[in-house]
Amino acid sequence: MQVTETNAEGLKREYKITVEADVIDSKLDEKLQQLAGRIRLPGFRPGKVPVGHLRKLHGDALMGEVLEETVNATTREALEKNELRPAMRPNIEITSFERGSALEYQLSVEVLPEIIPGDLGKVKLERQTAPVGDADIEEALQRIAEGQKAYKTAAKTYKAKKDDSVVIDFLGKRDGEPFEGGTAEDYELVLGSNSLIPGFEDQLIGAKTNEKRDVNVTFPDDYGSEELAGKDAVFEVTVKEVKKPIAVPIDDELAQKVGLESLEQLRERLKEQVAADFNRVSRMKLKRSMLDQLADMHDFPVPEGMVDMEFNQIWQDFETSLKQEGKTLETADKPEDELRTEYREIAVRRVRLGLLLSNIGDSNEITVNAEELNRAIMMEAQRFPGQERQVFEFYQKNPDAMQQVRAPIFEEKVIDFILEKAEVTEKEVDRETLLSDPEEDAAADSK
Repeated sequence: MQVTETNAEGLKREYKITVEADVIDSKLDEKLQQLAGRIRLPGFRPGKVPVGHLRKLHGDALMGEVLEETVNATTREALEKNELRPAMRPNIEITSFERGSALEYQLSVEVLPEIIPGDLGKVKLERQTAPVGDADIEEALQRIAEGQKAYKTAAKTYKAKKDDSVVIDFLGKRDGEPFEGGTAEDYELVLGSNSLIPGFEDQLIGAKTNEKRDVNVTFPDDYGSEELAGKDAVFEVTVKEVKKPIAVPIDDELAQKVGLESLEQLRERLKEQVAADFNRVSRMKLKRSMLDQLADMHDFPVPEGMVDMEFNQIWQDFETSLKQEGKTLETADKPEDELRTEYREIAVRRVRLGLLLSNIGDSNEITVNAEELNRAIMMEAQRFPGQERQVFEFYQKNPDAMQQVRAPIFEEKVIDFILEKAEVTEKEVDRETLLSDPEEDAAADSK
């Protein structure tokens, strides 16, 4: 095998690789010999089929296997010989091959950059913490009570108010004609829930049982149906029943409804949950600040192929969100070229930080053990009751899926390692400060 480097620009490497004809022929003969020992053909005794005859019958088919195996083996050899660490799967292009002649192919690969992590001790961070107060627990209790809220039928003379529930039939029409999806019977609607088209619920305030009303609405411009978006419509509504909410007392009975023994036990459980939520937000903000500092400390080249993959995923998510909002690239907040530039920069940052964290983890022998992986898969399996075994088998048989489970665990362990090296100070703040988003606050201040 001959390996000739043809390009070494930046992180890109290209090689012309030549494999001599006798090597190819020898590999083909080996496969033919193996085939001769097990194939049965009319007129020949088992194991006595001439190799020349097999070459005519199966030579072309086996040659494809030979070329694939040869390319894979010589590519690995070339990468090892040149001490290359591919960032992604190499690109192979066969440039010349005929039976009886040498195989020539072009090997193109992007390599991982050399990364020298900065002094992690210079990372200075502030960990925000917030105590769980009585008001936080009361708010959580109110949410639970709201979720357990029931309704009782009101008198027929009672006029519906905000937060009441109405049971209605409705028929939607445009230009006097019913439209698809505009009809429902016995639909229960909480007034003020904003679950229907803007303006619909407001026009039922004051309605009584058995009352009929015409509700005039205009569908939003970003409504999911193009036929209705921005259009006017009339809904013929019959109010069949009006219900008033029944306040749920915050007591032991409420606790028992959610599977606990007493209100005191529910308060303790909520305190733990709120504390866990606060800790999660605290770590998220600490991690964001840490990544910002690491990004500022490091500026090494990143493989374009990895950036392309990351950018394509970001752009796909962006287009999906646009579609959900009923927008297009033409109606987006910024011109497409400006958006592409911004998201490209985000992709570069993500790839660079990913490579940096991976380097820090590998160089400090941070690993994810089988117990940690099994615990994560078990948590995933719990989302599919009755199918736990199938979930475990899926991950065991799919290395890529297993890597998706491993990656976030590995990242969090690297984050913990960096936090141990960094200078971290604690600062107690109030709930509002902890839960605020610094980026949103900065954007608001700039307006």
